[in-house]
Amino acid sequence: MKTISLTLLPSARCLFDEPVQVKVAGLRSNQLVTLRARSTDERGVVFNSSASYRADGSGEIDLNRDASLSGSYVGVEPMGLLRSLKADTSHKYFYKDKALEPFMVNFSVHEEEEGGILAEATNERRLIGDGVMRVPVEVGNIQGVLFTPPGEGPFPAVLDLGTLMSEKRASLLANKGFIVLALPIFIGKPKLERMNLDDFEEAVKFLQNQPKVGSKGVGVISQSKGADIALSLAAFVPGVEAVVWINGCSASAVLPLYYKNRQILSALKFDMNKVISTQSGAFIIKYAMHDSLKEENKASLVPIERASGQFLFVASEDDFNWDSKAYMDEMVDRLKRHGKENFESVSYPEAGHYLEPPFGPYCHSSFHGFVGIPVLWGGEPRAHAAAEVHLWSKIQEFFRTHLDCDKTETKSKL
Repeated sequence: MKTISLTLLPSARCLFDEPVQVKVAGLRSNQLVTLRARSTDERGVVFNSSASYRADGSGEIDLNRDASLSGSYVGVEPMGLLRSLKADTSHKYFYKDKALEPFMVNFSVHEEEEGGILAEATNERRLIGDGVMRVPVEVGNIQGVLFTPPGEGPFPAVLDLGTLMSEKRASLLANKGFIVLALPIFIGKPKLERMNLDDFEEAVKFLQNQPKVGSKGVGVISQSKGADIALSLAAFVPGVEAVVWINGCSASAVLPLYYKNRQILSALKFDMNKVISTQSGAFIIKYAMHDSLKEENKASLVPIERASGQFLFVASEDDFNWDSKAYMDEMVDRLKRHGKENFESVSYPEAGHYLEPPFGPYCHSSFHGFVGIPVLWGGEPRAHAAAEVHLWSKIQEFFRTHLDCDKTETKSKL
């Protein structure tokens, strides 16, 4: 009797943002089996996915080639078992924010749906690459984590602004040769009165002073509420050379922005009466924000036309958090009216709000800490996953182009 095996190629150990090829061998010719994936997030919530496959004449299944017949997804989707991981309870986001702990996924193959395990393998998906340094930073108003690639440098520097603290994107970018400071917009329970741009300017200066950072300015990557902070840094703070804005607002969303103890932008408010309930128990908050282009709200718009750095605007057209595409279109129109060409934009028709580094579980809905209710994030799962793969390489290419380090210009810093 043949030994049944489940193999992960090129290796069972890889980085979080690398695909694996799942292969099963040793089955009977044309045998119908169920493949399962299982993982537990940092909060102890278990996520599962499953898909039915039929072996070929040689008793083999290759997820790069073969189509799922039923289950969590249908069709050929090599990373479908990861993308479709889902908790048993509704409105759960897969928390994987600590860089030192890998994303562990157990793959198994079973006889039909409820059958016993025929073979299994564990995929260790690391967030931090060999030689990357992780250093917690608590300096002045900065509470973040700094990731530095191995080697002498100089390296381009990126400030990664998360709504809350997450090390995932920052560590994965450091693996690609960037010095990255992961910094949350809100620490603990947010003080819902104002945002201070000075805190983020401090982080920009901190990065510029790192000994291995090349002499040009820093990049900023941001999403959601962090995105309007990134725009404001580009508009008001010198040394911000490149900004990636993902599914954000073009105005100072929800909170006024202060700089040097003076209000520079008023808050674009939202109306909870415009929140739409759905049968799932999650809400659509897309239409709750006030109109940023109305005369009374124009003082909340970030004056990006003042910025000299480069912008990459990224909008998901199926974003249910807010109308990111409309905000992006408004910004592109405004920059064009001012004769500016320092931007590029990309939109993803069927992607939702939560665009992250690729190959993590798709989040349909989860608890929104700011609004205090579960919300729908939008997106068609398969198209959303494809957008994440495309965007991840686009981000790296954008930063490499606009944060070029000239080795001869490295500052000597004592």
